[in-house]
Amino acid sequence: MADTHTVAVVTLGCPKNVVMSEQMIYRLEKAGYKIVAAYSEAEIIVLNTCAFIDSAKAEAVENILELLRFKDDGTLKKLIVAGCLAEDVKTEILDEFPGVDGLLGCGSYDRIVEAVDAALRGEQPLFFGPLDAPVTECGRVRLTAWYSAYLRIAEGCSNRCSYCIIPSLRGPYRSRDEDLVVKECEELASDGVKEINVIAQDITRYGEDLEGRSLATLLRRVARIDGIEWIRLHYLYPESITDELIEVIRTEEKIVKYLDIPIQHASDKILRAMNRRGTKAELTALFRKLRERIPGVVLRTTVMVGFPGETDGDFEELCDFMKAVRFERAGIFVFSPQEGTPAASLPDPVDEDVAEHRHELLSELQDRIMNDYSASLVGKTFRVLCEGYDRIAETSFGRTFADSPEIDGRIFFKASPRPRDGDFIDITVDEIYEGELFGSPAEKEARA
Repeated sequence: MADTHTVAVVTLGCPKNVVMSEQMIYRLEKAGYKIVAAYSEAEIIVLNTCAFIDSAKAEAVENILELLRFKDDGTLKKLIVAGCLAEDVKTEILDEFPGVDGLLGCGSYDRIVEAVDAALRGEQPLFFGPLDAPVTECGRVRLTAWYSAYLRIAEGCSNRCSYCIIPSLRGPYRSRDEDLVVKECEELASDGVKEINVIAQDITRYGEDLEGRSLATLLRRVARIDGIEWIRLHYLYPESITDELIEVIRTEEKIVKYLDIPIQHASDKILRAMNRRGTKAELTALFRKLRERIPGVVLRTTVMVGFPGETDGDFEELCDFMKAVRFERAGIFVFSPQEGTPAASLPDPVDEDVAEHRHELLSELQDRIMNDYSASLVGKTFRVLCEGYDRIAETSFGRTFADSPEIDGRIFFKASPRPRDGDFIDITVDEIYEGELFGSPAEKEARA
């Protein structure tokens, strides 16, 4: 019987993968399987993979090799590889790693129980379902802290950036039903969740495929839910940020003034080659408008260096743009050609050493900008979501509105009595040390 078998689910990649793992665990538990955290206790391991860039694929391969060692030890009976790597290379995984017992593509997450059942019968399930089907609604067993949860509002992507493999792995953009999303938020709030992290490949397209719905209409409803205190927005496509959405973000107090807006580049020539819809002038106008209309907003972005055809002049243009906008948070990546994407066959590739040097230079520039921002926080008071206690340093730590879970930094502080995880507390920033914030409980002063 299923309840005699133990399963571990290993998750790689982005928060969207975390949600998919949570749903797989829910299905497996409903079917009677016992979920365990320790790999050494698992008879079946499901590895949920990412394949967005080469480093993600390499991480997935390393995990496959590591987990197959458990089979050699005799504890692990079956290994199933799920998610983006399985969807990307399909049965090539079996040629490279014959010890893998089954594959589950991105369109077949809902068949996880069927796949595990089949593997235990000695079969080799190879499930690759349609990538354009409506988003499957399913319960979750959350893997995040009890007070914080990811809210996946859509699946797939239809932007077709020339460097990106996601549309071929996840299918076209499909919004979830707004009523069902709101219902899920209400259930999360009833479970004690205080922070909702709204995620999708591009949340600004939410509702384009639904009549009378949009991200703005959804956010207004979520902001009305009792118990939810922070709503954080990830992956807003810059050209789809409307005045209506800006007004919702500005006026709804629960929406933290932290916006994750990947731009990828600032050279019009490179943006066109990337098949991005906007221009540098439009990006400049957008960020100026956001700074003006949302006082104190913290901006996060993602940029890419080393894209084919990127000249020294294009790179300097990107650096000048970063200096002008002064993003408080940024992720910087080197272009990684993905087979099957238009960018993989573009002429004028950038030398690998040159690309790495540009990455280093831009990272140093961004570090200076972020350090200046951190220094500007000294003396200011912020509402902090407590997340834990460092027993060695004997300090509590948490996040401000400007820090997304698992991505950004933390603030350390000492408070008596010691706050519990999930509590909110007002903390005044006292100093910066090696890029980290240190503070102390506020003396009932106004927050920044």
